Amino acid sequence: MKRSSANGSVGTNRIPLLDLITPHRELQDELHAVLIKALSTASFVGGPMVEEFENAFSAFCDVRHCIGVNSGTDGVRFALIAAGVRPGDAVVTVPNTFIASVEAISQAGAHPVFVDVDPRTYNMDHWKLEDLLENACEKDESTGMVLTKKGKHRVAAIVPIHLFGQPADMDPILQLAERFGIKVIEDACQAHGAKYFSRRESRWRTAGSMGHAAAFSFYPGKNLGACGEAGAVTTNDPELAALVRMLRDHGQTQKYYHAVEGYNGRLDSIQAGFLSCKLRHLENWNALRRSAAQRYNEMIAAADARIVAPFEPSWSQAVYHLYVVQVEDRSAVGRDLAAANIGTGIHYPVPLHLQEAYAHLGHERGDFPVTERAAERILSLPMFPTLAEADQQRVVDALVQTTSSVVTDAAV
Repeated sequence: MKRSSANGSVGTNRIPLLDLITPHRELQDELHAVLIKALSTASFVGGPMVEEFENAFSAFCDVRHCIGVNSGTDGVRFALIAAGVRPGDAVVTVPNTFIASVEAISQAGAHPVFVDVDPRTYNMDHWKLEDLLENACEKDESTGMVLTKKGKHRVAAIVPIHLFGQPADMDPILQLAERFGIKVIEDACQAHGAKYFSRRESRWRTAGSMGHAAAFSFYPGKNLGACGEAGAVTTNDPELAALVRMLRDHGQTQKYYHAVEGYNGRLDSIQAGFLSCKLRHLENWNALRRSAAQRYNEMIAAADARIVAPFEPSWSQAVYHLYVVQVEDRSAVGRDLAAANIGTGIHYPVPLHLQEAYAHLGHERGDFPVTERAAERILSLPMFPTLAEADQQRVVDALVQTTSSVVTDAAV
C-alpha cells in the first residue's frame, strides 16, 4: 500500500507522524454521501445527522447523553459551567497537557490549580492530588466547601486528562472527589474508546463515562477525527446535558427564547455525519493502534537502547493517540530522525505552568519536576492505524542509532 505523507504526497519514502490521507480515501464514498445528504436537505447546523451521531457516540461511551459541540475546548468549558463551576472557583488539573484544557478552565472564569503527574503514565498523580487537597486546602466550617488556602478559592472541580490515549487512574481520583465534595470532569479529548478497569467496581469502564461529565475533541488528528473542528460532552446527568445543550446554542430553550447567556458552540451537521461514518471503524482503528504500539514495545525492548517506551498499567487499555518515548538529548534525536525522513512530534515542549500565558499564576521552574523532566525528554513517534511493521522497524533502527550516538558523544 502506498503511504500518504504529512503533506499529502504519495509514494515517497517519508514516514509521517500521522496519516490523515489514507482513511479519507478509504471512506471516500461514505463521506461524499454525507455531503450530498447535507446539500440536498440544507441541514447544516443541528438536525438529524447531529442527533444520529450523538446517539451513536453516547452508546459507544456507555453513557446516557452526548451533546455535540464545536470543539473539545468548548466541551471542557461547557461541562465545567454546567457542573456548577463559577467565576472565582478553583479547578484542579495537570500542567502536562495541551493549553486548551486550561484555557477552558480560565474561560469559565475559574482559577487553574496544578498538580504534578505520574512519571510513568504522564497522567494526574492521585497522591499529589491528595496532598494538595489535604494540605493546600481547608474546609470552610460554615459552608462545608473546600477552599484553597492561597486565595480562598472554592475547589469546584477536578479535570484529569487521559493523555496520549491513556486513561488516568480514576478510582482514587473519584474517591478523593467524593470525600471532598468536588465534581470530576474528564478531559477525554485524546482517549476515544480507551478503557479503564475500575477495581472498586470490578469492571471495565470507557473513557468519558466515569466522571460527572467528560469532554471529547474530534480535531482531525484524533483517533476519531472530523474534517474540521468538532467536539462533544458526555454525561449521565440529564440536567447537565440539558444545560450544555443550551450553552452551545446561545442559551436557547427554543428559538429566540434564552434561559441563560450562552455561546455559539454548535456542532455542524456535516462534521457530525463524517464522525458517524468514522465511528463505525473506530474500534478496528484503535485495535490496529494497540497492535502497532505492541510492536514498537517489542522492538525497543529488543534493541536494549536508552529509550523509555510508554508504560501501560494493568488497569488500562490505552488507544495510543500518540506513541511517546523518552530519550536523552531530544533535540538531537529529533533532528536525526527528520534527516532520516521520519516524522516526529513533541507533546508538549513547555509545561503550562511555565507558559507566558499563565505567568500570572506565579509558578517557577521546579514547581512540578516530573512534568518538567518529561517535557525535556518526550518524543512522539509515528502512530496511525495503517502504520506498517517494516516502517516501524525503520523508525526504531534510526532511533537506536541516533540515541547510541548521543550517548557516545556525551561520554567523550
